[in-house]
Amino acid sequence: MVAATLLIVGCQLRADELRSTDAPRMPATAVAAVATDTAAASHPTGPVPDALRLTAVAATPGVPDTLHQAIRQLHAALGPAAAELRPEVLEQACVGYLTLHPTGRIERAGLLAVADMDLPNTTERLWVIDLKEAKVLHRSYVAHGEGSGHLRARRFSNEEKSACTSLGFYRTAGTYDGIHGYSRRIEGLDKGQNGNAFDRYVVLHAADYASPKYIRQYGHLGYSRGCPALPPEQFKDIIATMRVGSMMLLSGPGIKSRWLDGPAAGRRFLQRGWR
Repeated sequence: MVAATLLIVGCQLRADELRSTDAPRMPATAVAAVATDTAAASHPTGPVPDALRLTAVAATPGVPDTLHQAIRQLHAALGPAAAELRPEVLEQACVGYLTLHPTGRIERAGLLAVADMDLPNTTERLWVIDLKEAKVLHRSYVAHGEGSGHLRARRFSNEEKSACTSLGFYRTAGTYDGIHGYSRRIEGLDKGQNGNAFDRYVVLHAADYASPKYIRQYGHLGYSRGCPALPPEQFKDIIATMRVGSMMLLSGPGIKSRWLDGPAAGRRFLQRGWR
């Protein structure tokens, strides 16, 4: 009974409190300026403010040319819906999927979710991808923890009271009805980087502060206590798609993972493809 109570009052309760206090209303001119800067950050030919200049993503070491080309072909096949998904981040997700799936830590074949938490939170920075069909199933906004930063997540932590997003690979677990209704638990698969996520009650749930309406009002998303909170209009479909045993990657500056094993991923791809 105690555990059930804790589950309800974890990340989500603090998120509700933040909704009324996390930011004053921005004037329309400021909102417009943020929108302009965000657009510039997504298109490197325009002026990019330092605050929105994305961190370079290092290539995953040891990825064989065959797999590297397959991932580039996948990215192209995903089309306009994945135009803002950086190829290097997609490569991280694919390598992790190919490395993790044979271990039995994830059971759902051919599906992954990836969030580029280095992108500003005014960008739809979460993608759910069907690998075998080369199709983006969902794309949405996703909030980061209040301890991680403002427009962009710059600090990441696995600590209990950090209120930060934790980077790394996750496995989806069961659903429950909490303070935000239908929610799904997630388990961190990177010890030291997100291994405390389950105990911190970091979960997938809906939040008003993760919606386009909130961005129009304040010029940015609100913040959770570390949960990758989702828009109310999309969360049910995303949570339903990410059934138990699915893989999710929260990528960002400084990510390290034993599952970013290029050679192992290459061998698996030659054996089974995306299955």
